[in-house]
Amino acid sequence: MRKILIIGAGKSCSYLIKYLLDKSETEQLQITVGDLNIENAKKLVGNHPNTNIIHLDVFDAQSRVAAVKNADIVVSMLPARFHIEVAKDCITYKKHMVTASYVSPEMHALNEDAIANNLVFMNEIGVDPGIDHMSAMQVIDRIRDKGGKMILFESFTGGLVAPESDNNLWNYKFTWNPRNVVVAGQGGAAKFLQEDQFKYIPYHRLFRRTEFLDVDGFGRFEAYANRDSLKYQTVYGLDHIKTLYRGTMRRVGFSRAWNVFVQLGMTDDSYTIDDSINMSYRDFVNSFLPYSPTDSVELKFRHALKIDQDDIVWDKFLELDIFNSEKMVNLDKATPAQILQKILMDSWSLSSDDKDMIVMYHKFGYELDGKKYQIDATMVTLGTDQTYTAMAKTVGLPVAIATLAILNGKIKTPGVQIPITNEVYTPILKELESYDIVFKEHEVPYLGYNPLNL
Repeated sequence: MRKILIIGAGKSCSYLIKYLLDKSETEQLQITVGDLNIENAKKLVGNHPNTNIIHLDVFDAQSRVAAVKNADIVVSMLPARFHIEVAKDCITYKKHMVTASYVSPEMHALNEDAIANNLVFMNEIGVDPGIDHMSAMQVIDRIRDKGGKMILFESFTGGLVAPESDNNLWNYKFTWNPRNVVVAGQGGAAKFLQEDQFKYIPYHRLFRRTEFLDVDGFGRFEAYANRDSLKYQTVYGLDHIKTLYRGTMRRVGFSRAWNVFVQLGMTDDSYTIDDSINMSYRDFVNSFLPYSPTDSVELKFRHALKIDQDDIVWDKFLELDIFNSEKMVNLDKATPAQILQKILMDSWSLSSDDKDMIVMYHKFGYELDGKKYQIDATMVTLGTDQTYTAMAKTVGLPVAIATLAILNGKIKTPGVQIPITNEVYTPILKELESYDIVFKEHEVPYLGYNPLNL
């Protein structure tokens, strides 16, 4: 039996573990799942005979090393900052490694050691990053192979609630880490290329400069810019491209309303609120508004943000119940962002029967034989339930497929890498199609960069 060690059994692991268990007989696999909470692992593994469940603390070097030494390949589904100790063990004991996380500087520093030991360290093999890399490079390489020159690339991804579970005015629920939603876009201006010019959108303007996208069968979406759209410019071989933009998708209207929180300062995570533990939701909102001996919190809120009483944006805030004087924050020394997250989780947490949705949209503009062309590619996949979510599917399946491909010698190129080569993306994207993760491509008239709002 060939031994696979999976470290971490969180929300993204359901499809990953199921895929490997389903293949365990024919592929002769023994899967060990290690986690601090073995109950999570037990729920995902069930009574399958080809599994071991172990209590594993990544900071306990002795047990971590023992688990790594006993494996043929290691899959780390830990938070990104915890991968590095596992990676060092994999170098020491000559084990391949797979993660869905961004390549950290510490991970990249292991590249020469991985190559020297003929080890594949595959990273960024989830959904975003992951499926976005593979689906983009497949089309970009195809355009280049026929002699085309890339002049525009835009890429967008959204983790959203499925249409049948979309029942609030924001058309949004938390399908993954709520904190990442609350602090999105902070830490510097968004940077992108537009017609050979560097463009920047500061955080306080980010959610008012959006691009509209239409997806067949699913309606209209909007997208706001990622912090650094140029991160993969050289990696994708797009050094001479004129327009390069990456963004996050939401339903239309979300960004305008979210901008209210930004303008008030409620998404700030840099300081703590005094006596936050004794605050009501109403107190929290009022703390960002001017004092008035007569005006209500609601009136001050609308006046400060210039929101009319009959504006749908106003209804969105009423729906969140943020003016409730009975609901308490109950968080000690909390930042504004932490308090806002708690308030939003009241309304935006998925119910037991809710389903999620992953949407991805790419635009490829290129020049061939003196003419300009454009391909738009879209992918939508829906979750099944709270265990087998669209997020777990699009994160876990690429990880699982890559793990087996490395184990079987189909992915051979050693080193710390991301899935941008034909060797990696072609077989993985092909297999993902059988799980209804399919990109639909459309030839459209080349319009260049959409200047409507940006």
